[in-house]
Amino acid sequence: MMSIGLDHYLVLSAVLFTFAMAGIFINRRNLILLLMCIELMLLAVNFNFIAFSRYLGDEVGQIFVFFILTVAAAEAAIGLAILVVLFRNRSTINVSELNKMKG
Repeated sequence: MMSIGLDHYLVLSAVLFTFAMAGIFINRRNLILLLMCIELMLLAVNFNFIAFSRYLGDEVGQIFVFFILTVAAAEAAIGLAILVVLFRNRSTINVSELNKMKG
């Protein structure tokens, strides 16, 4: 019988983090997709914390995950609020268009 070990979780986390990095470098135009890629990176880090927490038999990693999820939820809410305001003022969320806001 096959069981899922620590290396499987680490590979999944590395794949998620790689997809997020590729998404950031490939798509630099849509701000919503950039925020989604950052959230995917945080998810990959959470996978690592949980995997090592289970492997070591310690709950500290799982406590860190709760804090990371709280910060990620606040970041998503604030980021989307900023996007709504930018869209109302500029009628676009294209990153290259928003670069003109420099003073």
